[in-house]
Amino acid sequence: MANTGREDKGEGLLDKAKGKIKEAVGDARDDDKQKAEGQVQKEKGEVRERTGDIKREHDR
Repeated sequence: MANTGREDKGEGLLDKAKGKIKEAVGDARDDDKQKAEGQVQKEKGEVRERTGDIKREHDR
């Protein structure tokens, strides 16, 4: 079963938060790989959050 817009938005927000943390840890440790992984996770979260917004708008 497909995720609802609310679920996608929530998962997106969670991914963004995880990505921000991973990025900050990578920055603090001077670990470019971890920092880049955090940036990618943050971007994925933004896409998923936007997908949730679109689904919710479409369902109205």
